[in-house]
Amino acid sequence: MGEVSSHMVIKNLLKKIYYSNYVKICYYLKIFPNYSIELENAVGKCKSLLDVGCGNDSPIKSFSQKMYCVGVDAYGPSIEKSKNFKIHNKYYKIFVLDIGEKFKPNSFDCVLASDLIEHLTKEEGIKLIEMMEKIAKNKVIIMTPNGFLPQGIYYNNPWQVHKSGWTVKEMKKRGYKVIGINGWKPLRGECARLRFWPKYFWLRISEITQFFVRNKPEKAFQILCVKTKGRS
Repeated sequence: MGEVSSHMVIKNLLKKIYYSNYVKICYYLKIFPNYSIELENAVGKCKSLLDVGCGNDSPIKSFSQKMYCVGVDAYGPSIEKSKNFKIHNKYYKIFVLDIGEKFKPNSFDCVLASDLIEHLTKEEGIKLIEMMEKIAKNKVIIMTPNGFLPQGIYYNNPWQVHKSGWTVKEMKKRGYKVIGINGWKPLRGECARLRFWPKYFWLRISEITQFFVRNKPEKAFQILCVKTKGRS
């Protein structure tokens, strides 16, 4: 029992150190080009953002206070949790495919869909992208797994099921600049969880591989797709 307790104490201490210090240092010094950093750079100087399918812990939380942000999600419990974090200025509980009726064309500088289109069928995803491009004044940003990634229901949320896959080639064809995210594809599985043990070691490996897959998105686990309106 003593050995097990000691192991858990050491594990929890290392986890606390990692999340309280290492992650913050890497973020502020931009040592590793992780998703939060890449997303903030992609949003750039936009002053308003529509976060479609915002979920309960949107990746914009590290910089959302710098602009006016609206969150949209069909799952009520996720919106309530997000409200507790005060990530967005305003929320709407609506199905994401209804944003075309709710928001006017060019009404937000940036429209974001992070980990969303893979939860829709291909036809629905294309429809959503077209609506996002109408609502956005300057930028449309989409983050999704690189290709189809099987996933079922999580946290009693039926919207977590994956229904489609999106490739680098097709997003480039739609006019998006594509950046590789979350390291080398074989290292992660459902919910971007690392496949191998020990997790801390393979997390370091994943972060290191991010340097190589960023500009080779075909090899990355996820892809960050950015379209600036008015540019080819």
